[in-house]
Amino acid sequence: MPRRAIDREIMRLTIPAFGALVAEPLFLLADSAMVGHLGSAPLAALGIAGAILQTIVGLMVFLAYGTTPTVARRLGAGSEREAVEAGIDGMWLAAGIGVVLAVVGAALAPTLVGLFGAQQDVAEPASVYLTVSMAGLPAMLIVYAAAGLLRGLQDTRTPLWVASGGFAANIALNGVFIYGVGLGVEGSAVGTVIAQWGMAAVYLGVAVRHARRVGASLRARMAGIRGLSGTGWWLFLRTASLRAAIVLAVFLATDISSDALAAWQVTMAVYNAVALALDALAIAAQALIGRDLGRGDLESVRAVLRRCLWWGVGGGTVVGVLLIAISPVFGWVFTTDPDVLALLPVPLAILGATTPLGGYVFVLDGVLIGAGDARYLAATGLANLAVFVPLAWLAVAFGGSHALSWLTLAFALGYLGARAVTLGVRAHGSRWVVTGAVRA
Repeated sequence: MPRRAIDREIMRLTIPAFGALVAEPLFLLADSAMVGHLGSAPLAALGIAGAILQTIVGLMVFLAYGTTPTVARRLGAGSEREAVEAGIDGMWLAAGIGVVLAVVGAALAPTLVGLFGAQQDVAEPASVYLTVSMAGLPAMLIVYAAAGLLRGLQDTRTPLWVASGGFAANIALNGVFIYGVGLGVEGSAVGTVIAQWGMAAVYLGVAVRHARRVGASLRARMAGIRGLSGTGWWLFLRTASLRAAIVLAVFLATDISSDALAAWQVTMAVYNAVALALDALAIAAQALIGRDLGRGDLESVRAVLRRCLWWGVGGGTVVGVLLIAISPVFGWVFTTDPDVLALLPVPLAILGATTPLGGYVFVLDGVLIGAGDARYLAATGLANLAVFVPLAWLAVAFGGSHALSWLTLAFALGYLGARAVTLGVRAHGSRWVVTGAVRA
């Protein structure tokens, strides 16, 4: 395919995926902005509860990342019915896992919050937020799997509309429950849970429509669920290493001070928004690489890889320059606390300077996920974490008054740099290129 044709295909998937992925972290950004104006203690509480909740939900991202290439390969091989059935299997798996995690998570919420060693004025609202949020966990996992189904079918527009509607509802509901009803941090969780279940209901309707269109079964198929579980296990380990790095950073920020923890919450909320925005290219890569491997079109696979990398690094540069430019004043969106505001400009500027590296990393991650190379991603994830742990500890132990800035540098340059090396070595080889409807 000519380069322009490839770019059109990439942008056809990337632009809607961009909107959908930006809407997802905007749930937390909206919570941070609204809760932040209640004071530094509620914002720090959201930081702890958000880190736990994002860890649990983030570990389950294999429900999307495992479903997308599975569906795309079958679509590329010419069997749309089997593609839709694979996606429905993923949704059944998501519902089962979500119910179990919600029950266990609600029971253990105070214990999980207590592990961070925060003061009582922070720990108590964090526990309340986490307990309430568990009610939305099954919905979020269903949303993940359903989004994977649609992306595998080369449809990123529907997830955009669902995510946009969910974000708008979240903003409105949070405003009502936080300020109108006066529930504070708890109200933020209630509003988000309602929005999450609304999104899940819409996705269930879309999945049923696709199943009826192609004559696919809506019943759970144990063979399909076992297949997704096998791939998902390796993606789970890969994601566990990513979340371990983020949770470690929260622990270390807690040791610095409550103000540093609040500032780190804002920094990571911005990082997640930027990362998921750039991850739109990774979503496009997953769908296109999976489809083309199902077709056996190796020339198109390599062309998609090259063009996605070009767009990833270029887009990262644009976003990074913008973030550096607004870093001195961007903190005012989240808080008016002068001590927290004083800590934010340098970490935000560091994030901006390393965003092109992030674009490179996110694209290659998406390419290998789309190829089903989950076992390699799991193994190298542990190596990347081993690089970050000593860097993060040194940053806090010897960083002094600039410890938060050094911690940000250890994460944004040290950890992402390690991922760039391990992903780059693999992607420029050929062992990940396996064709067919099913990866052997």
